[in-house]
Amino acid sequence: MMRHILFLLASLLLGVTPALAADGERTAFVLRDFKLENGTVLPRAVVMYATYGKLNAEHSNVVLLPSHYMADSHGYEWLIGAGKAFDPARYYLVATELFGNGKSSSPSNTPAPFDGARFPVTSIRDNVEAVHRLLGEALGVRHLRAVVGFSMGGEQAFQWAVSRPDFMDRVVVTSATAKTWPHGIVRLESEIIAITTDPVFADGNYTKQPKKGLEAFGAIWAAWLFSQQWWRDELWRASSPPGTTFAQVFDKFHKDFIPGADANDLILQMRTWEIHDVGTTPGFGGDTKRALRSIEVPLLYMPSQTDMYFPVEDARFEAQFIPNVTFTPIPSLWGHTAGAASNPADAKFLNDTIGAFMAADEAKR
Repeated sequence: MMRHILFLLASLLLGVTPALAADGERTAFVLRDFKLENGTVLPRAVVMYATYGKLNAEHSNVVLLPSHYMADSHGYEWLIGAGKAFDPARYYLVATELFGNGKSSSPSNTPAPFDGARFPVTSIRDNVEAVHRLLGEALGVRHLRAVVGFSMGGEQAFQWAVSRPDFMDRVVVTSATAKTWPHGIVRLESEIIAITTDPVFADGNYTKQPKKGLEAFGAIWAAWLFSQQWWRDELWRASSPPGTTFAQVFDKFHKDFIPGADANDLILQMRTWEIHDVGTTPGFGGDTKRALRSIEVPLLYMPSQTDMYFPVEDARFEAQFIPNVTFTPIPSLWGHTAGAASNPADAKFLNDTIGAFMAADEAKR
């Protein structure tokens, strides 16, 4: 408690006061001359974020929710609310958006010389550093109750645990791993190839979106998104209007998987995804196992039993090196999407399990 009071006093002396915004209202945080770990300096980098709830006097009720692939800051509302794992009446929730989603700094919205195909590849660590500055400079937050992440948000959660082991009390990861293993890179590369081989793509210098390439990208993505049994049992019917056919479901993925998405943005985030490895954090020399062993905080690791993006076997392999891990696979047929509560059963399992994990922390206070 004293640590949080000291942080509060320091932030007040520095003139840092939390931004006031309605729950879920998206705000821009601007970083000037932001240096990426590859050495590139972005003259103006923007991180979009939203908050839910109120920051308490001690600044001790903050939970960070970093976004997943091409998502915005509303991507965790399945966890937020009365009766869910994170009630805004108790927690101050900060939901951030990855570089490349089209709203935070991205190929599609950055002026020359970093526009379009010239936008540099940003790493998960770059995103973590930018959000660390957002928390301190815009919100006066110097410590987190938890970092909770799904998919690429889970990659960020792992990186927080390795890069800043004292910055949070707990970490929750759903449908993600701490490293993108080679089979995952094969998938991502196949999707990048699908986009870039469309002649309209023109090495990223297109004047209109490469429609055929984006359709091929969507078709490949759909094949990996859910489990084979999900398709066999036609579980898509649970969230589709009566009378929907398989052909209509496939066409939705094939022709309009991420409505309005820009091709260079899609590729940028896939590059961010595929290069991620906590072992390449400075000080670990590329040793993923050693980086995982360095994680000090309790970590709830929740892979989906049927995820083909981040297979449960990869997660189980990583978990053996994490000192204080609770390994709880999600018993679901919904593949990768299980980690984001894509159906009522998974939503209940996630909220109950994460809620209990957070309650264990409460009990120690």
